[in-house]
Amino acid sequence: MHYEYKTKGTCSQYILFDIEDDIVKNVQYIGGCNGNLQGIGKLVEGMTVEEVIARLEGIHCGMKPTSCPDQLATALKNTVKK
Repeated sequence: MHYEYKTKGTCSQYILFDIEDDIVKNVQYIGGCNGNLQGIGKLVEGMTVEEVIARLEGIHCGMKPTSCPDQLATALKNTVKK
């Protein structure tokens, strides 16, 4: 299933991703630091939803209470694990 999540508190505006059989695929960030965000997408490709949440949840960006990786964890929790 394909998802689109509007981020909050980060430079990126949206995260697009697919979930197939609890596996994260095709993560794309719209906006933000392109190279770093492509890297995050490649690193989480093929991981389970729970593994991505466990690894990325709680990461901060500078003084911000969130980050682009943390927003992916939030997106997975809010759209997949309702």
